[in-house]
Amino acid sequence: MPTARLPAHPVYASGPSDPKDSMTSSADRTPTGTRSPRRSRLAVAAVFTAAALVLTGCSATTGNATNDAEKASGPFPVSLKNTYSTTVIPSQPKRVATISWTNQDAAIALGDIPVSMSKATYGDDNGDGVLPWTAAALKEAGAKTPQLNDESDGIPYEKIADSQPDVILGAYSGLTKQEYTTLSKIAPTVSYPKDAWGTPWRQTTLIDGEALGKKAQAKKLIDQTDAKIDSAVSKYPQIKGKTVMYIWVDPKNLGTITYYTPNDARVRFLNDLGLKNAPSIEKLSKGSSQFFGTISSEEADTLDADIAVIYVDDGASFDLIKNDPLLSKIPAVQRGSVVELSNTTDIMATSAPSVLSIPWVLPKFVPELAKAADKAR
Repeated sequence: MPTARLPAHPVYASGPSDPKDSMTSSADRTPTGTRSPRRSRLAVAAVFTAAALVLTGCSATTGNATNDAEKASGPFPVSLKNTYSTTVIPSQPKRVATISWTNQDAAIALGDIPVSMSKATYGDDNGDGVLPWTAAALKEAGAKTPQLNDESDGIPYEKIADSQPDVILGAYSGLTKQEYTTLSKIAPTVSYPKDAWGTPWRQTTLIDGEALGKKAQAKKLIDQTDAKIDSAVSKYPQIKGKTVMYIWVDPKNLGTITYYTPNDARVRFLNDLGLKNAPSIEKLSKGSSQFFGTISSEEADTLDADIAVIYVDDGASFDLIKNDPLLSKIPAVQRGSVVELSNTTDIMATSAPSVLSIPWVLPKFVPELAKAADKAR
């Protein structure tokens, strides 16, 4: 549900079909592929100019990078391959900027408080621009809220440059090549390794951790998070092996069901909890590199999951689905084996799982899955 443009809604966190060639930001695409108007060439040129000014005398320049690399100790310089090139981080970062979702959580959990990070525009529980699990970690660390950058209308390059980072973390993101190139002029930028918006939370933690020179700590953090998952799931054995699907219904368009594919982080999180992907979703997703797909509500009865995790956004009631003549035919809806995500914070916690959001959501999410499992066939 992040950078390329951060969508206002998790379903729009779509990367381009061919990110290596696309010059279109991921949030410029809706699920149907419609493109929004592009920023003018003049505006882009201005950003490049601003970035170049900030870089004067900065370690991101070629000459200084060489000097820093010679002085580096420990694991540095670090080289990280990504979708577009190899990012070289010459020395231990001291000023960390993050983009997109979840990258800030990895950095904070590893003890690196960002100098700037993306503003939460979805799932924010109190309007402070910070998700509750991130805010709790900042408070525990005794840290002030970093500079918040609103990415809803595109990456604010100048604001990121103003924070003077020496690394930009975006292992989980939907960066286009143009955005990656522009950010790399500000500081070494870590992009996603393969699929836009498709980096699993473990890999995000490991990549961002390695960029910070904390690969061993990142592995330990992953193990600790896995232990918390195992502990939560062990109390509800009825969950294991049940088939599941994660779907979304637009209250303004009840004729279409959006389903999330096995490529998506929220589906992989369900797999972490011991659930299997519904055969129908596997079939619909076969051969797709996208994280979501759509199906007509007329085919609702073919969605054969034991458990359905469903959200209806914009404050709409779940009754909208139960009372609809087509959507009500979803087998899990008929049985009542449904987990209803009724607020944007819970939706966000399960849409973009991280080492901070997972422990936060487990105590409420797993019992709800167990209740649904009890009603499954």
